[in-house]
Amino acid sequence: MTSKLNPQVQAFFDAPTWTVTYVVYDRVGGHAAIIDSVLNYDHKSGRTSTRGADEVMAFVNAQGLRVQWILETHAHADHLSAAPYLRQHLGGRIGIGAGIDGVQKVFKGLFNLEPEFKTDGSQFDHLFRDEEAFTIGDLQARVMSVPGHTPACVAYAVGDAVFVGDTLFMPDVGTARCDFPGGNAHALYRSVRKLLSLPPQTRLFMCHDYPPLVDGQPRAASWETTVAEQRRRNIHVHDGVSEEAFVKMRTARDATLDMPVLIMPSVQVNIRAGELPPAEGNGVRYLKIPLNAV
Repeated sequence: MTSKLNPQVQAFFDAPTWTVTYVVYDRVGGHAAIIDSVLNYDHKSGRTSTRGADEVMAFVNAQGLRVQWILETHAHADHLSAAPYLRQHLGGRIGIGAGIDGVQKVFKGLFNLEPEFKTDGSQFDHLFRDEEAFTIGDLQARVMSVPGHTPACVAYAVGDAVFVGDTLFMPDVGTARCDFPGGNAHALYRSVRKLLSLPPQTRLFMCHDYPPLVDGQPRAASWETTVAEQRRRNIHVHDGVSEEAFVKMRTARDATLDMPVLIMPSVQVNIRAGELPPAEGNGVRYLKIPLNAV
């Protein structure tokens, strides 16, 4: 891996969206990155709140951490990002994979966004290239491009830990869907094998968990596993599953899945680096829902 110094990791699970936010830091009183934050959103009322982000912020302050990075693994379709709120209160730079510009182009057209909306990724503070190295205090980190779920997905390798975004789920859940614009099951298979070629003891941290039923009850939510465990037990891509078999399974499965509940608001906000759309003449911000277009 990239460093002899391994990170300390604190996870925050957002049950309504099944999302895990991480604070990754070198030591108490040191430096940190926040990965895949959540802005709470009630789709029935259109109201946002910072409940989850405030919990993250309280931990950061209690540990005396200085935030250097607020990282996104991709433009999420299942929750809104709290990155601008966290940057306002904690500092740090918002980063995402450089492929976000292609995602922005697709969704600017779908949502017919304002002409001023740029599709060059400039809403983010930094666009990471594949294999780009960066630091979190004394921690050495690097970026791994892992397309498939979306064309812009990245994972962040920090010491012995990798934050995989939606590329992989826990072994009893499998892998991410590939039927969003730009998704590709062949690319996802190759991205997964890239991750699973890391040392067996490498810690893998999921962005989501969707607990399956065990004896009629959902198992407890969990989000940390290892390369070895994924290679042995992942129901979709354990060792021995060919690319052809995976693509056949993934394509058939994706055809049965409903769209995520928050896909329309999430994508509109997340391609803006978490900023809400600009206010209209009456001072109110609006989200769009394209009818019969998806």
